Amino acid sequence: MKRCDVFRLPTAHPADVSALLALIESGRIQAHDIRAILGKTEGNGCVNDFTRAYALAALRTALAQPLGCTPDQVGDRIAMVMSGGTEGGLSPHLLVFTATASAATSHPIPTLAIGTTTTRALQPEEIGRIPQIEATAEAVASAMAQADITRAEDVHYVQVKCPLLTAERVAQAAARGHTAVTADAYKSMAYSRGASALGVALALHEVGRDALDDSAVCRRLDLWSGTASASAGIELMHNEIIVLGNSRSWASDAVIAHRVMRDAIDLPAAFGALADAGLNPTGQLNQQEADTVLAVLAKADPAVSGQIRGARHIMLDDSDINATRHARALVGGVLAGLTGRTDLFVSGGAEHQGPDGGGPIAVIVRRADPVNR
Repeated sequence: MKRCDVFRLPTAHPADVSALLALIESGRIQAHDIRAILGKTEGNGCVNDFTRAYALAALRTALAQPLGCTPDQVGDRIAMVMSGGTEGGLSPHLLVFTATASAATSHPIPTLAIGTTTTRALQPEEIGRIPQIEATAEAVASAMAQADITRAEDVHYVQVKCPLLTAERVAQAAARGHTAVTADAYKSMAYSRGASALGVALALHEVGRDALDDSAVCRRLDLWSGTASASAGIELMHNEIIVLGNSRSWASDAVIAHRVMRDAIDLPAAFGALADAGLNPTGQLNQQEADTVLAVLAKADPAVSGQIRGARHIMLDDSDINATRHARALVGGVLAGLTGRTDLFVSGGAEHQGPDGGGPIAVIVRRADPVNR
């Protein structure tokens, strides 16, 4: 059997890999066992957020030597997704997932499992359209098989890092006689996230194939996934996929659970996710409870109605601060108030990721009866 462990590491700046290297040098983890790294960086989360690429370059450089490969080859061995934007009180950090052999020969309940893969390289004209949806769905199915997760209901979080369009990429498509879904780089992030999320929904049977066509992306907001979390970036042209769920083939010390927040202040959904993972808090987690929460992963986006439960908000009308930045700060504050910590993976841009104005929330919690190593 296998076990999946999660390490949450603070970062002092986007290129800070000191905590990760300390883990490796201490022998607590082996570089070859790292399956995925999720990171929150303090950039703006928009097209020109180069903190993501900066963090990736630092991680690849740091891990090349212990892995015995070149920095460019690190990405072939470890899925790495950097999500920009730590507005409000959110803290930049890394989540490191390892997979190792377990001494256990059987396990009474499904525990944390991980599978990773990538799609093929996408052409610029495929971004935000059916080819990206279908490629994502195929990749999610592959990652599930790798993780020995056989049921869609056992998948609780699917992280997708997807590409965006730049003027150069739009021009490349035009030179080959194709038209991109949009010439606006910022809007392309939404289309790419939306198509990726619909790909997850297709793979997990949350949306039927007959409901999907190019026109559905970013328009049919009634179509969504309750487990997808997509983040767009300039640093790649394929989709990076990380599937997290529970499986009886894994003997991990943790479990993952999720709910769907119906809006940005849906605190009961967060309580529900914690309860599903074995915690039953009545208020803010005490220190002992908070220490068992290994990761909180959530989506945030303002509702297109411009309202939250009938009250007007100005997130979509603020010309100074991007709406997704407002949303991350809001949801981050709500979840920090519950968990008593601010190193939360809150990602903006929730097109087709939960209902309009809401989004999935997943929690990874150390079990009360951890498995012997």
